[in-house]
Amino acid sequence: MPHFTLFQWLLAVVAGLGVGMSKSGFVGVTLVPVLAMAALFGDKVSTGVLLPMLCIGDIGAVIAFKRHAVWRHVWRTLPIACVGVALGTWLMKSVVPEWAYRPFIGWTVFVLVVLQLWRMWKPGAFEHVPHSWPFAAAMGLLAGVTTMMANAAGPVMGLYFLAVGLPKYQLTGTSAWFFLILNFYKLPFSAWLGLIRTDTLLFNFALIPAIVGGLFLGRWLLAHVSQRWFDGLILGFAAVVALWRIGFWTWAASLW
Repeated sequence: MPHFTLFQWLLAVVAGLGVGMSKSGFVGVTLVPVLAMAALFGDKVSTGVLLPMLCIGDIGAVIAFKRHAVWRHVWRTLPIACVGVALGTWLMKSVVPEWAYRPFIGWTVFVLVVLQLWRMWKPGAFEHVPHSWPFAAAMGLLAGVTTMMANAAGPVMGLYFLAVGLPKYQLTGTSAWFFLILNFYKLPFSAWLGLIRTDTLLFNFALIPAIVGGLFLGRWLLAHVSQRWFDGLILGFAAVVALWRIGFWTWAASLW
């Protein structure tokens, strides 16, 4: 179990709540636990620490939304996403150096924030994307690589499911099954990289109440808060932190 200060534990609890809420349909919240875990554990290690938390959230999401899944969209994207996980593992092991993870996660989150904002403001831009296998394969491969290297594939698959015209609850149910299978598939890869250990699993176990609480909070918010407004606030926060991890604010300060 890590030795955290009170503030660090509060940040961990926020991450747990964010995992649960993201699995309840608030896709933009996915970026909060990604950034919080990177701040607590370091950029590369955080990908393995966060993964079991996502698996717990996926189980809860499947229990809540399993009847809404559209399986043909799962099977069109899941096999190539598994290839993307293997590709991401190779990049983590042999290509991407340790120092590069901070800007890599920052840029990944920032690009996904931009795509998510585009999705929110211009949903019609995705209505005419060809529902072809090459498009599904490209999105699946991108999701596999980004989920392995940054646990940030939620907005990628959200764009795909929006493009194929899934309603809100079908999107959530289909996404729940897709990520349940994919995240459990990722576990041995992360363990092989040494990113999942006994102490991190104990940390994950301690945050189960926060994850479950986030699932219930997310379902309540879906009924009482505009998802567009809520996601806008979350994405704004994620963009600010992503720019910090890229080094934008340090660069901007140097100009003054």
